[in-house]
Amino acid sequence: MPDAATTTAQSLDTLDTPAALIELPRMRRNITRMQERMNALGVRFRPHAKTAKCPAVTDAQIAAGAQGITVSTLKEAAEFFAHGITDILYAVGTVPHKLPQVLALRHQGCDLNIITDNLAAAQAIAAFGREHGEVFEVLIEVDTDGHRSGIKPDEDALIAVGRALHDGGMRLAGVMTHAGGSYDLNTPEALTALAEQERAGCVRAAERLRAAGLPCAVVSVGSTPTALSAADLAGVTEVRAGVYVFFDLVMHNVGVCSTDDIALSVLTTVIGHQVDKGWAIVDAGWMAMSRDRGTQKQSHDYGYGQVCDVDGTVLEGYVLSGANQEHGILSLAAGPGSADAGDIAQRFPVGRQLRILPNHACATGAQYAQYQAVQDGAVVAQWERFGGW
Repeated sequence: MPDAATTTAQSLDTLDTPAALIELPRMRRNITRMQERMNALGVRFRPHAKTAKCPAVTDAQIAAGAQGITVSTLKEAAEFFAHGITDILYAVGTVPHKLPQVLALRHQGCDLNIITDNLAAAQAIAAFGREHGEVFEVLIEVDTDGHRSGIKPDEDALIAVGRALHDGGMRLAGVMTHAGGSYDLNTPEALTALAEQERAGCVRAAERLRAAGLPCAVVSVGSTPTALSAADLAGVTEVRAGVYVFFDLVMHNVGVCSTDDIALSVLTTVIGHQVDKGWAIVDAGWMAMSRDRGTQKQSHDYGYGQVCDVDGTVLEGYVLSGANQEHGILSLAAGPGSADAGDIAQRFPVGRQLRILPNHACATGAQYAQYQAVQDGAVVAQWERFGGW
């Protein structure tokens, strides 16, 4: 794993705050856990790079056995291709005005696959490909849980889109789905059931295409909860997942990780107090943590993040309960008037460093241009992160 922009360990107390920290032992353990599970289930693993948007992290995933990556923007595709990764799936529905960017990347040697879930886009892809002499590789997005985009496995539109692509001269590469509804679950039984629903629905779509005389080599499924909960992946060729590399509080509430698995945190410093309210003020507001309140609708609301000591130890009961742009409000989850609210200034003196675990690792990571890679309480490397779209 590349370690490099820092050659000597740097103490955390020398960092300006807020700063995004990656706890390397946790990240490596998360990567190993997922890859070993995919190996045991006999499927190819294509991690989603949007979580970290970081070449060093993706290199670690590929070194562990991942094959290719998934991206959510064409800028990510271009950046990772420039880094040397050629096997890329752009897993957001492609619209006509983005096809010149796709074409340019493919002409440069990028094996970029795209997706669609509607006839109009399929026809536009085929027309643009014929006009420019390019055979685009396209997967059809399938909706297996009513979460977001996609064609339901038994809809007539599936065959119509497949024919538009295949008969239009494109390569119908296969089908893909994302069981994002898994984020709303919190029991092993429910997660296992949705993982099977995801598998069965995507396989059903592939079987229908093949029965109609259309090619369908790739059957791609994936979300972190279902990838870690699937009991069987018969008929599936590859799995995609992203947030597992860092995990976060949403995934903790879902039940697929503990807080000790969360590898991304934000280093912050106490800058003041509102003792009568039981608040410590830190320099990590929503610009540092993001506005994501994904745990708000779950069984345990962590506000804007779980407060930890500088060594990563969870400080039970304390959360980032509020946030302004650059100011975070640290308090007991029970709120003002709690038993030891008056101890806030003594427990969290000005200048004390803390770590905050994020609700949504993808959103928090997006606030930073650089990660501080940490091991044994010290920064051992600084890793650049792709910014923008």
